[in-house]
Amino acid sequence: MYRAHTVSTAVAVSPESAYEYTRDPRNLPVWAPGFIKSIEQRGDTWIAQSTLGEIRLRFAPRNTFGVLDHDVELPTGVFHNAMRVIPNGAGSEVMFTALQQDGQTDAAYQADLETLRADLHRLRTVLEAQYGVASPAGREA
Repeated sequence: MYRAHTVSTAVAVSPESAYEYTRDPRNLPVWAPGFIKSIEQRGDTWIAQSTLGEIRLRFAPRNTFGVLDHDVELPTGVFHNAMRVIPNGAGSEVMFTALQQDGQTDAAYQADLETLRADLHRLRTVLEAQYGVASPAGREA
């Protein structure tokens, strides 16, 4: 079993709004520039330029449960990423569980977690600005 850590952030928009924005791969370069630089669709697959080079992404189909899981295909293999949007009071919680892969150093894993935190913070900022919501102070991804 791999070491796992879930990074999350509270977002002051409805879960439906957070889900719809986040599920659109075209928005990834906006809120996840720490990993995705650009993206385009080719058939059922999305091809992205990332910090690891060109990657292929496949996403969970639209659903009513807030599941945003996706597979990332790298030259070294396919990795499943678990991501969710769930209700949190009048807003939502966006969660991403990162697994430490075989051969990944603790330092590299921690760097990945920091990138995830920054990207989820950016997602929160983008969503709340888009919906004209003031972000409550003291929330961290």
